Amino acid sequence: MMRVFSTVSGQIEQIDKPEPGSWLCLSNPSDVELANVSQSAGIDLADLRAPLDDEERSRVDVEDAYTMIIVDIPTVEERGGRDWYETIPLSIIVTEDLIITVCIQDTNLLHPFMEGSIRGFNTYMKSRFILQVLYRNATTYLRYLRFIDKESDKLELKLRHSMQNREIVMLLELSKTLVYFATSLKSNEIVLEKLTSLERIRQYPDDEDLLGDVITENKQAIEMANIYSGVLSGMTDAFASIVSNNVSNVMRIFTIISITLSIPTLIFSMYGMNFQNGMFGMPLTGKPWGFAAIVIVSMVLSVVVTWFLTRSRLFK
Repeated sequence: MMRVFSTVSGQIEQIDKPEPGSWLCLSNPSDVELANVSQSAGIDLADLRAPLDDEERSRVDVEDAYTMIIVDIPTVEERGGRDWYETIPLSIIVTEDLIITVCIQDTNLLHPFMEGSIRGFNTYMKSRFILQVLYRNATTYLRYLRFIDKESDKLELKLRHSMQNREIVMLLELSKTLVYFATSLKSNEIVLEKLTSLERIRQYPDDEDLLGDVITENKQAIEMANIYSGVLSGMTDAFASIVSNNVSNVMRIFTIISITLSIPTLIFSMYGMNFQNGMFGMPLTGKPWGFAAIVIVSMVLSVVVTWFLTRSRLFK
């Protein structure tokens, strides 16, 4: 999908075709759209296709007619009723007349720019637009990291009494997401460092503070990702042991119940062998109150064994 936006009388408006000073947004573009943009803007088709590869690395490429900046951005995908976080590449290509963004999907990162809700956004100010996108990207990482932290807290409460592996698997997924986030943020940091010394991207006087804010937010996101990753790693190991202990506690209860029930089972089994005559006759079989006595004796022995087992070190 190809959309074109331009600042008209201080407002962001969608226009029909690109013009000098406009922003061309390509979201999951078709081959025809890529070929048309490549021909009209003088951009190598391979560079336009680069961000459509999930494994594309963050970098800055300076060509004769344009400059291409690729960064990793966070995204959310819903699968099985849950939100799964991952990163995808976003390309920002700056030419003499246009600024072009290319992404494999219609990302929410750029929607506020399309809606004109970003303060100070102007399609004619290309370097500021780049910094504003990078700043929003860093703050989006921070917001998703907080969501991941809250999700891990919910899983922690469930894992206290869990005997299944489902919650641990979800913790592992969150740990994997944090590793991806940390790797992408470090790659973006290299891009930011290169932008500070890139002369082709002309910066406006007010952009120095914005660039500093972008670098600060990105570093904070890196630190948060590393901290959360370490916490989740330790939490996963700890709760794997907790799940194992919970299963052991259940097996302990089942073992005590099994041993307790085996006592009356053994007694009643012996009385069912029909040794009623001779020297092998079973005790109390000829008494009218014999059955009640045997039941009481069985219950007493069961209670004594249960009391002993619950206090034994082998079952604690």
